[in-house]
Amino acid sequence: MSYNKRKYSARHKSTGAKTSKSKSRLPKKRGKNSCRTIRISIPIAIAVAVAIVFLVIHPILGNKEIDKAEPDDNGKTAIGAMIPRGNYKYGFDVSHYNEDGIVWKDVRILVDRKNRTIKSLKNSKDVIPVSFVVIKATEGTAYPDSKFKRFWDEAGQTDIQRGAYHFFRSGRDPEQQANFFISVVGKLRNSDLPPILDLETRHKGCSKATLNERALTWLRLVGRHYGRKPIVYTSTDFVNLYLTPEITENYQIWISDFRDRQPVINNWYVWQFTDKAVVYGVPGYVDLNVMKID
Repeated sequence: MSYNKRKYSARHKSTGAKTSKSKSRLPKKRGKNSCRTIRISIPIAIAVAVAIVFLVIHPILGNKEIDKAEPDDNGKTAIGAMIPRGNYKYGFDVSHYNEDGIVWKDVRILVDRKNRTIKSLKNSKDVIPVSFVVIKATEGTAYPDSKFKRFWDEAGQTDIQRGAYHFFRSGRDPEQQANFFISVVGKLRNSDLPPILDLETRHKGCSKATLNERALTWLRLVGRHYGRKPIVYTSTDFVNLYLTPEITENYQIWISDFRDRQPVINNWYVWQFTDKAVVYGVPGYVDLNVMKID
């Protein structure tokens, strides 16, 4: 759910004009030795390249997890991050940057013997249900996510708990951002997650104090409208650099931290631990999260 994110990076031929034909000059004659040199150098170059691949590159790649990937049920390589175990619910988050084609009735987390997420039913050692999904709804004051309505409606036809989030622009009016989110999301079911504010960027010219003041305005307005205290999505670094206790101690935190251990902040509620998981029924890589069970 990060701003460059794969989730915020551009997922983006050249034409040439025909040239007129012209007679080419005959090449100059080469001596016998030069011809022999060419014939010999090409096989040698190939042999050297093959040797480099097997002696240098292959051992390096062989240490990577992806090299040990098992094929999924369609014969394609599909392996993802390891998952933390514990008393958690598991869920993923999506936006327009994720691929189309989610088969919601089949969505589940498959884990192999090494505790890695895979997409092969026959090679899975454990099956973990997906309990929740969080979907990007809006950004700033004028950018609804192009896939929100479809994902939201499709998820609403399952037993998976839904959540909607707003990507906050610190340089935009927070009241307009709050009203925009409310207008796009509409009503929330009792079973839906509370509204979520994505706080991960501070725009040029926006001080730390102004950032927190504007974020709190959004949180209060949206919380008042829905009668539910919003959740704040952010990263460990962003908490340490910019957010004040008025946010971190008064709102449940959905923390993004890709290190191989639990987040260091004490009051996290949801932990986004990777953006390289695979989930059965969901195309491509996805962000995977765990939620504490109350």
